[in-house]
Amino acid sequence: MNPFSKTVEAQSKPILLYNDECAVCRRIGAWVQKSARSKPGETSILERPIGDDPKALRALNPKLDIWDAYATIHVLMPDGSMKLGGEAVAEVLRDLPNTKWFAWCFAIGIFGFRPCQMILDLGYLILSDVRPLLGCESCGMPSFWVRPIVGLIKWVKTISGKRPIPSQASHFTSLSATGPRPLPAKAAFRS
Repeated sequence: MNPFSKTVEAQSKPILLYNDECAVCRRIGAWVQKSARSKPGETSILERPIGDDPKALRALNPKLDIWDAYATIHVLMPDGSMKLGGEAVAEVLRDLPNTKWFAWCFAIGIFGFRPCQMILDLGYLILSDVRPLLGCESCGMPSFWVRPIVGLIKWVKTISGKRPIPSQASHFTSLSATGPRPLPAKAAFRS
């Protein structure tokens, strides 16, 4: 099934493109899908997995490259423009009914700077760099500054992962007793 088959609806609402092979992106896409539903059942923003068909993506926007879409979050606007990275996140937050109330802060400018948008851009940059550490195999290698943390993450996963089931064979250590110890027989003390 082509995830881009609803082109008429796609032209009237923004479309969030997300990497459906990434666990982090899937969770965010599911949250957006849940949050975008209004009471009458309509959605304020559409979310679509990128898929693996570059022609389907180019049908939505001729400037869209499938590899760029996998690397960075994209929101396709009804007017034909694209928003990327932190700008795309801000647009999603503006369109969701339960986050509209604070999304206005991303448009505030002070002396030509938008501080809240800059913080959001930095947050997205950090998230996109650590996505491979959070379980995304399709996002490639982590960024250079994150690579020293990879060894630490692997070590923590091995320590906190599944532990081998202990053998049921009896062995004589103080750690082998898991239940109450049986009382000695009374006959042994009477002699």
